[in-house]
Amino acid sequence: MAYNIDEIRSFFPVLKKEVYNKPLIYFDSAASSQKPFQVLKKEEELHNDHYGNIHRGAHFMADKATQEFEDVREQVRAFINAASRREIIFTKGTTESINLVASSFCERFVKAGDEIIVSEMEHHANIVPWQLAAGRKGAKIVKLPFNDLGVLEIEKLPSLINEKTKLIAVAHVSNVLGTINPVKEIIELAHQSKVAVLVDGAQASPHISIDVQELDADFYVFSAHKMYGPNGVGILYGKEKWLEEMPPYQGGGEMISEVSFEGTTFNELPYKFEAGTPHISGVIAFGAALGLMNKIGLENMAAWEHSLLVYATQKLKEIEGMKIYGEAPRKSGVISFNIEGIHSYDLGMLLDKMGIALRTGHLCADTVMAHYGIQGCVRISFGIYNTKDEIDVFMAALNKVKMMF
Repeated sequence: MAYNIDEIRSFFPVLKKEVYNKPLIYFDSAASSQKPFQVLKKEEELHNDHYGNIHRGAHFMADKATQEFEDVREQVRAFINAASRREIIFTKGTTESINLVASSFCERFVKAGDEIIVSEMEHHANIVPWQLAAGRKGAKIVKLPFNDLGVLEIEKLPSLINEKTKLIAVAHVSNVLGTINPVKEIIELAHQSKVAVLVDGAQASPHISIDVQELDADFYVFSAHKMYGPNGVGILYGKEKWLEEMPPYQGGGEMISEVSFEGTTFNELPYKFEAGTPHISGVIAFGAALGLMNKIGLENMAAWEHSLLVYATQKLKEIEGMKIYGEAPRKSGVISFNIEGIHSYDLGMLLDKMGIALRTGHLCADTVMAHYGIQGCVRISFGIYNTKDEIDVFMAALNKVKMMF
């Protein structure tokens, strides 16, 4: 379909809302996107018509829910071009996906003295799980730094990789800087030394076409709630060769084959890593979000959001005292900034009173804040429903707040 912004906005009922008697402007999609009626309707339809616990029941409701659930697994496989549906694991979110790999991969493949490389620009969810796993195994975390433009210094990566390196964890897109990292190049370098790579795709999956086979990623993780789908649903893609050897992350129903007090055998992939009842309605509704994204087209979405990024960046640079963090040549629709003399929290609070939703603080990225020597910042992030008119309103509000100070 052609990019019809009016039609796209009509899909999102919440955009008609007013906040403090002002039309809502939602610039916080990097935290969580709003949901279209197609997603809301699909979840309601399941509960009103054929909800049942999947993979277990011997009745019509369970069978139909199971079929729809597994259909979405195939949608996800196609969306990222995985080789097999066995490589698609449903989790609670990106955070659980990373914790699963950090726990299970490190249990099987990491020993005392080994090293895990983590980039300096990671979200806490792609740092802390590796620290915890490294602490349990007696391993070491090694930092891959970035420069002041917000570009990873991958020229340093070959010198960081050695015979003790077992895995590299890196974001596809930074949630603070918007930097689109050269993950294919990183993966190629890693694989020369037989090092695995986990890519945090939480900020990439709503904006960039992903082909895990072309990237040759070992693990790729992302969340439905940043892709216009429900919260509580995450995806872990893992190469089958790794997933087969990794031990289960959690025990319970579904992930088993047979259980006795003498011992337990585990289910086949992907169910070995899906213990208990999953977020059935969320996964099924996520299928509607994927369908909408495919209909609009990732390329069309990316082009629209890039035009917003360029427009907003130009406008922000006209403000005296403006400091933008992250000006990499390749960026996604995220801008983090501070204005000299105004605390980020004050700025965010006053803009909220004008109907503008954005993010302030450390953005779950203390290492990025430390790099720039700041306590926090303001972040605006765009979705498929945002417009240049909204940016103009935002700029007028920003100038009004600046005048107050």
